[in-house]
Amino acid sequence: MYIHKVSHYLPEQVVGNEHFTNLNGLSSEWIIERTGIAERRKAGPGENTNTMSIEAVKQLQEKLDLSDVDLIVGATYTPHDTIATLAHVVQHHLNIADIPVVSISSACSSLLNAIEIVEGYFALNKAKRALVVVSEHNTAYNNDQDKVSGHLWGDGSSALLITKERQSDQDFEILTILTGGAAHSGKAIEAVVLKPLELGVIMPYGRDVFINACTYMPKASLDALEKCGLTLSDVDYVLPHQANLRISRNVMKTLELPEEKLISNIQRLGNTGCAGCAIALSENWEQFQDGQHIVVTVFGGGYSYGAMIIKR
Repeated sequence: MYIHKVSHYLPEQVVGNEHFTNLNGLSSEWIIERTGIAERRKAGPGENTNTMSIEAVKQLQEKLDLSDVDLIVGATYTPHDTIATLAHVVQHHLNIADIPVVSISSACSSLLNAIEIVEGYFALNKAKRALVVVSEHNTAYNNDQDKVSGHLWGDGSSALLITKERQSDQDFEILTILTGGAAHSGKAIEAVVLKPLELGVIMPYGRDVFINACTYMPKASLDALEKCGLTLSDVDYVLPHQANLRISRNVMKTLELPEEKLISNIQRLGNTGCAGCAIALSENWEQFQDGQHIVVTVFGGGYSYGAMIIKR
């Protein structure tokens, strides 16, 4: 299974930390120290999870023909419509009839769960050319005035074409992917919640999220490497869920890898949920070299987690 191409879309509006200084008194220095975030993107009027999904797909269409896609998997925890999902909107945009179209939500881990769904379809010979679309409209649900987590969130989307067979020497081979749930741990069910009929995204137990993210992302990474017969010495880059720069640095420290191998965009984009890793992969696509291994590791509310090893 291979990642053939990837694209991303970011809204034009940039929200700097001064917005939160003016709103609730949080200084930019305090926000950067605690999260690493200096600015984030915000969807504009008329934009939403679905429209951003289509924009990411349009970017992908500039690179290749998608008319023969035979599976669409969408992922988000900030849906614009829970019935006509982002995956269905993408199918409508592509005008492809009679193919499987599904959506998945497992918080910020949804990218890997979506790819794992593709893996299942491929294994059953029900598809061979899949489009995975991840999109988050966090600011639609966010409460800016929440001093605990209101400054964390950004918007964005990404689209990945995943194929059963290699298409070019620039493809990333997916060597392994594993996912899991850790809802038995700590404050999993209440640490990060988004209840659409109530207050939107809130994070009453951020410390518990931090501890478990710093536990499960390294563990999943090591398990995935072992499954591939690889060691940490084989790792060229680590691409963790873009939740908090302190979490990412902690993961690198636990893995005993230098920070030079860390891929991070949270400083510019904030927490873009399940789209974050895919956006970062798209942003850095051209810099990767043949033979390099990348560990993609995720953690989300609930608690969901996972890791994927890819090799160019």
